[in-house]
Amino acid sequence: MTAPSAHAAPRFGTHRPSEPALALLLDVDGPVASPVTRDVKPEIIADLVALAKAGVPVIFNTGRSDTFIREQVMEPMIAAGMPSGTLIHAICEKGAVWFSYTSAGPGPIHVDHELAMPAAFGDDIRRMVAEDYSSHMFFDETKRAMVSVEQHIEVPNSEYLAEQKLFDAEALKLMERHDLGVVRLDHHAPNSDDEIDYRLDPTIISTDIESVQLGKDLGASRAVEMLAAQGITPQAWRTVGDSRTDYAMADWLHHNDHAVKHVDVRPADGVPAKPYGILTAADLGLPETVIHDDAGAAFLSSWRQALLG
Repeated sequence: MTAPSAHAAPRFGTHRPSEPALALLLDVDGPVASPVTRDVKPEIIADLVALAKAGVPVIFNTGRSDTFIREQVMEPMIAAGMPSGTLIHAICEKGAVWFSYTSAGPGPIHVDHELAMPAAFGDDIRRMVAEDYSSHMFFDETKRAMVSVEQHIEVPNSEYLAEQKLFDAEALKLMERHDLGVVRLDHHAPNSDDEIDYRLDPTIISTDIESVQLGKDLGASRAVEMLAAQGITPQAWRTVGDSRTDYAMADWLHHNDHAVKHVDVRPADGVPAKPYGILTAADLGLPETVIHDDAGAAFLSSWRQALLG
């Protein structure tokens, strides 16, 4: 990674409605919502509204459910005075679910049911969590395609991560009983047809079980399609995430000839070598201790200042 001058303000081209100088593709957990409290700071909401009002496409690309986005992002943005002509896109469950919203509320919810987990497996995970893991985690009833469990806020993260290892191991055995081929990190377990159709993806606060076709790259593809349907082609993109898997957003955009830089708000996971620019809080002159939504807030503020003064 080649870092620009730490205090250099970003520069963007002329802003036109059909060719905005900048578009934002944002992971939610970490960069926008606190992984500790799960809510979004008022200053982040204010900057998102201001940028969207100025014509910057704001698109969320998250593993979260549409319910989470409505409650934690959409409703606060509307309450903060989002203009009636503003359209925000939300791609949820890593591309399996998507919708758009205005100041009047959400539009239709779209679900790719071919990418959904088998219902019987989800029922077994729900039962397993209730019987054996409910003291540390809960089954996310808002997911429409993925099967997810998440840490209780009041549980110390270190205790949750220890319990998560036990849960993940048992979930892998359950997938074998359902004859579901699965990959988890370096673990590969094909089904009886020697195929792997699903992924078990642990994060610092959850475990997602999902189709291998889902991912932040699918979300990026959907984002470009949704803007194209509006006749919008951004001149440049900023993707923002807090994990190595979030780089797939910028990977897809770069591979498809879009100008992009990626912002990593938790670079301690390791910053990979990429053919596009990578930014961290250090590029804003901030210490390496500024991570997650603190770093996300700093970048949103810098873009708002650069574009709007």
